Amino acid sequence: MSTTVAEMELQPVSRNAFSDGLTRMDPAQKLKMGLGALALLALALAFFFMGQQPEWRVLYSNLGDKDGGAIVAQLTQMNVPYKHTEGGGAIMVPADKVHDTRLRLASQGLPKGSVNGFELMEANRFGMTQFQERLTFQRGLEGELTRSIQSLSSVQAARIHLALPNQNGFFREQQKPTASVLLTLFPGRTLDKSQIAGIVHLVASSVPEMNPKAVSVVDDAGTLLSATPEGQAQGADVQKLQYTQQIEQLYTRRILDMIEPLVGQGNVKAQVSADLDFSLVESTSEQHRPNQTAESGAVRSQQIVEDGTPGAALPAGVPGAVSNQPPATGTAPINAAAAPLGVASNADKPGTSRRESVINYEVDKTVKVVREASGTVRRLSAAVVINHRTTTDRNGKETPVPIPPEQLEQMTALVRETIGFSQERGDSVNVVNAVFNVTKTPDVETAAWWQQTDTQELARSLAWPLGMLGLGLLVLMGMVRPGLKLMKAPAVPRKDNLPAVPQISALLNEAPERPGLPMPDTDTPTTEQLRLTDAKRLALENPMAVANIVKGWVNGEAPT
Repeated sequence: MSTTVAEMELQPVSRNAFSDGLTRMDPAQKLKMGLGALALLALALAFFFMGQQPEWRVLYSNLGDKDGGAIVAQLTQMNVPYKHTEGGGAIMVPADKVHDTRLRLASQGLPKGSVNGFELMEANRFGMTQFQERLTFQRGLEGELTRSIQSLSSVQAARIHLALPNQNGFFREQQKPTASVLLTLFPGRTLDKSQIAGIVHLVASSVPEMNPKAVSVVDDAGTLLSATPEGQAQGADVQKLQYTQQIEQLYTRRILDMIEPLVGQGNVKAQVSADLDFSLVESTSEQHRPNQTAESGAVRSQQIVEDGTPGAALPAGVPGAVSNQPPATGTAPINAAAAPLGVASNADKPGTSRRESVINYEVDKTVKVVREASGTVRRLSAAVVINHRTTTDRNGKETPVPIPPEQLEQMTALVRETIGFSQERGDSVNVVNAVFNVTKTPDVETAAWWQQTDTQELARSLAWPLGMLGLGLLVLMGMVRPGLKLMKAPAVPRKDNLPAVPQISALLNEAPERPGLPMPDTDTPTTEQLRLTDAKRLALENPMAVANIVKGWVNGEAPT
């Protein structure tokens, strides 16, 4: 058997570990490592851009569709980034651009839903007519009133329409101004009668010569809230109901304050029903006492009328010439007796007389006007339920025990005195002792820490960065780290400090024989073992050279 031994010089090991590592990797490993590196680069860029994202702040909220669309269009023209909140209720922009964006939008009159007051008068342009100036003043006054009304806690939005007629020189033909107010209240809020009257007087006092009756207040449902005869009647009914409830709650609170210290809190229930009289009664009575006698009566006036007529002279004598003579001059005796009154003389006709006497006496008259107060208590009904007392025996078992009748009667007397019981008024008080059927509510367990809202919010905020970090570690450990291990060649340990053999012998034969080597008797390595170790080291450090040698063996070529 012929054996040919060829010695070949070892090529120097390359110092470029990265290129040598890539050389030792197969294409699949190279692809895996490249994908891992790209994934890490993408994660690093994602972290970088996430850190560069601005903080968003609310620019405007609760905007209408029209104002929201106009603002979005203007933000697009100004190249200002924006986004909508969930539901589109607010428009958000970067925090450092909030104030600047608001000022720029306000200069363009956006949002139009904002209320403008007397600042409209500052924008008067040259050539403005008197009508335009008056209209601008009216708009400013409406805006100021709207701001004042919107400052109320129950009012969400308001609109005011003023009708200010032109005044002419004829005082009788001048028309009075009127106003209409439309209110939008917050959900669950209402306005009482005094608040509505305050709004009416606020508007009426702001416009000269406006009568409060000329102000109409309407809510968003179309209900007239201002004071009208119908509205007053309706408002009076609401006030009556509220007053009745206040009276009932007052008496109920009194009963509970009196009985709870005796039986314990939660062991007494009370309800009071009050029947109130809200009728306004005004009565007028006029009384006359019987006529008194003339002696004891007071004379108001007395009138006496006397009338008398004397008698006329009658013709006397013998008919004839003598009787046709004119009468002689009459004489009357000075001391003659006068004829009695009513007695006619022989020559006179008897006279007539009349006398009337009218006496008016004072008559007693009593005028009484009674106005009965409204809201008086007509009848009270009180119902009180008291729970049984609980006793505990020696074994700790609780047993309900009824209240003795004497104590129950004492409590009934206390309730009567508390509400001001009146038998004449028809009040009724009923106190009952019964066992309360109390439904035990299950104890509310405290939610675990992972179920609490704060913990969930913290988890949502940390989910994205932690997920990105975990994904990066997974890519690093599963795809990049194995490639790095392959790129790094492990060092071959040597048992001695012998210098590396610069040549290696290769057996070239058509039919090489590979006899078995005997086991060394001592620990000193043989020459064959040293060559085998050097061959292994060369295969690890320079696999291309070993591959060329093996290729030469297979092809039967002599090594170079």
